[in-house]
Amino acid sequence: MSPSTPVSALTIAGSDSGGGAGIQADLKAFAAHRVHGLSAIAALTAQHTRGVTAVHVPPLDFLQAQIDACFEDFDIHAVKLGMLANAEVIHLVADALERHRPPHIVLDPVMIATSGAKLLQDSALQALRERLLPMATLLTPNTPEAELLLGRRIQSAEDAEDAATALLELGASAVLLKGGHLQEGRRVVDRYFDGVAREEFSHVRLPIDAHGTGCTLASAIAAQLCRGLSMANACEAAIDYVARGLSGGYFPGRSDVMVLDHFGAAPTA
Repeated sequence: MSPSTPVSALTIAGSDSGGGAGIQADLKAFAAHRVHGLSAIAALTAQHTRGVTAVHVPPLDFLQAQIDACFEDFDIHAVKLGMLANAEVIHLVADALERHRPPHIVLDPVMIATSGAKLLQDSALQALRERLLPMATLLTPNTPEAELLLGRRIQSAEDAEDAATALLELGASAVLLKGGHLQEGRRVVDRYFDGVAREEFSHVRLPIDAHGTGCTLASAIAAQLCRGLSMANACEAAIDYVARGLSGGYFPGRSDVMVLDHFGAAPTA
């Protein structure tokens, strides 16, 4: 692989017309890490910093064509999965990944937007558990998503530790349970577990409402895996990347919701 031909990362997710999350955030993160970004759009959303106003799911055969086109021409080292709105989309994506078998699959189980909008149909939850979790190199749920996957509440640090173990038992090779929704004082604690190594990554909690952090974190992990980092190190580097992006974030809309400064957060090496 020459310096002029970078490795590629593919995001299969939803488009955010407001530019702060989804496909748009993923491609910004890939570019900031100097990884060539590819996309297959599984859903289109009409949204801004205040919420989601409409969702459109493209025809399945068109999503299939996007995925196959990417794998036919690019050296894809990692796939990041985001918003997959229904069971039919999940099954199609799972079938495609079984055929193409990328080295890494980072599954961000997008179910509920930061604004509270529901982004995953109820009937799709079981399909996600059965088809995509066993294929995931890494699962990156936040606390509400983990609660939906496990069917139980997570209200303490001890609950979060137990949840990380239980999520791993659903089939993923590793889990990064994000701590932004869990109140643990002045710090946010993200918990990593792969069945052997258990890590905690901690950052100061910022007094802001941010948009697109989960998408950005998962895509930054995928990019770091493309750059050759181990899974735990990729998670740590991506968490640092999001923290830097938040420290230089800005407010593009008419609300007080921040989006990340991707290029100010870019890795230096």
